[in-house]
Amino acid sequence: MPSFLERQSNAFKGSLASAASKLSNPSSTKPAASSTLAPASPSAQSATSETTPTAKRKRDVKTTEVWSQPQLTGYGAEVKTQMAFAVDYLKKKGEPKTSDEIIDHLSLHRFTEEHKRELVEGLRGHPRVEWRPDADLTEQTWKTGRYVYRPIITDVKDKTSLLAHLQRKTDASGVSVKDLKDGWPDCEDALAELERVHKVLVVRTKKDNFPRFVWANDSSLHHDVQPEFKSMWARVQLPSVDDMHRKLVSVGQKPTSEDPRKAVQTGPAKKQQKRRAGKRSGKSTNEHMSHLLLNYSDMRK
Repeated sequence: MPSFLERQSNAFKGSLASAASKLSNPSSTKPAASSTLAPASPSAQSATSETTPTAKRKRDVKTTEVWSQPQLTGYGAEVKTQMAFAVDYLKKKGEPKTSDEIIDHLSLHRFTEEHKRELVEGLRGHPRVEWRPDADLTEQTWKTGRYVYRPIITDVKDKTSLLAHLQRKTDASGVSVKDLKDGWPDCEDALAELERVHKVLVVRTKKDNFPRFVWANDSSLHHDVQPEFKSMWARVQLPSVDDMHRKLVSVGQKPTSEDPRKAVQTGPAKKQQKRRAGKRSGKSTNEHMSHLLLNYSDMRK
């Protein structure tokens, strides 16, 4: 009768033999997990491809906007915007233009007839545009007539008309050069020439010497000072400020300023410092502790 150890040894050998037979037989081995799985569908492969961002990375990827086609911003599509372009076009040309020429310049051929008519009727009511009807037609339409820019100062185009405009003024106000340039852009040379012959007075900026305002001037009132008199005036020695003040007072004239000597004697006024108000002691609220706040230092031994 075999012993217990022998029975354990035989059982172990039998398990080894069965395991070896299973490993040596390829049909008994299970196929790989990858072979049993069905091939991934195209949609799944595209979803996990490298070019397509995953759900985790979608928030980090910025959408790129294609600029090959312009966006519909509405620039120039409004009637008022086109009207401003038309007024600027008439101002630069300085001559009458027909409605067809204005529409041609603004490239409005693709717009509707109603849109063109609204633009032309708006130009007829514009304060800076003058509409001149066609004299050969008895009945005017929105396509007839010519349009010309109406400047702020309508009757000034040259030096002669400028002098006539200044002489017609009934007040002492000048003419703004900015308003003058609205209908006469190249007026600066003419202003400089009229100023040189003393027919106008021009106020200019200090920094750039640009003309700002123009007044009428009488050239007959201008007299040239002889060089000899100028040299004599330069040799005159003017009195000092103190002597001038004293002489004016002695003849009973009031000086335009105070005596400079007084200003030197007195000197600048000293600023008085404001006194700080002392702290006001409030009402004592710890009267019940007054016996604790007494000074007992004299009772020391």
